[in-house]
Amino acid sequence: MGTEDTPASLAGQVTNKDPAVGLQAVVALRRLLEELERVHVDNARDQGWSWQSIATSLNVSRQTVHEKHASRRKATGKEE
Repeated sequence: MGTEDTPASLAGQVTNKDPAVGLQAVVALRRLLEELERVHVDNARDQGWSWQSIATSLNVSRQTVHEKHASRRKATGKEE
C-alpha cells in the first residue's frame, strides 16, 4: 500500500470533486475492505467461530459468508 493508498488518504480522496479521483478511491477502498474481511474471517474461523457467528457479525446470511469464503479457505487447506 503506497502512501496515496492509506485509509486516511483514500478517505480524503472520496470527497474530491473530480469524479476520476473519487471513483479511484472508491475502488481502492473496496479492495481494502475485501482484504480486511478476508483477514478477519480467517481469524474468526481459526479461533473456532461458526459460519453463523461470522455472518451475524457481518450482518449477512450464513450462506453468503460461506459461499464467499469457504472455497478459498478449502483451497488453502484451512477448511475441510
